[in-house]
Amino acid sequence: MAVSYTGTVIVTGEGRNGGHVASSDGSLTISLAVPKELGGAGGATNPEQLFAAGWGACFLGAVRRAAADRKVRLTSTSIAVGTTLTHGDDGEFGLSAVLTLELGGVDQETATELAHAAHRICPYSKATRGNIPVTVQATAVTG
Repeated sequence: MAVSYTGTVIVTGEGRNGGHVASSDGSLTISLAVPKELGGAGGATNPEQLFAAGWGACFLGAVRRAAADRKVRLTSTSIAVGTTLTHGDDGEFGLSAVLTLELGGVDQETATELAHAAHRICPYSKATRGNIPVTVQATAVTG
């Protein structure tokens, strides 16, 4: 398999509890904090938000590819990705996700078809398939 790109970050400190993330090329530098909802100080991003951002950006690229393959012109694309940290009775942590896609310039049937196609194409979707609960929702929007 040919390598297309490797993104590298270095995480220092205490990870999600006051750590720091920096990309090897210097384009990303950000602090981490435990969210207030988990009893932390908040005020900085966290791994769930970073994962959601990466997945959302990748997923929109997959939507655009699926639309181009079908010669569908989109007038707008937007996605909200909710990544939820879960834990079971055994104390083990896991993730679940909801991807809520809004597409302009298409009808509802096409929006749904493109969402399903993107979920098959997107590397994040492939990596999580069968590993975590994922819900993909699509809505055709006007305007």
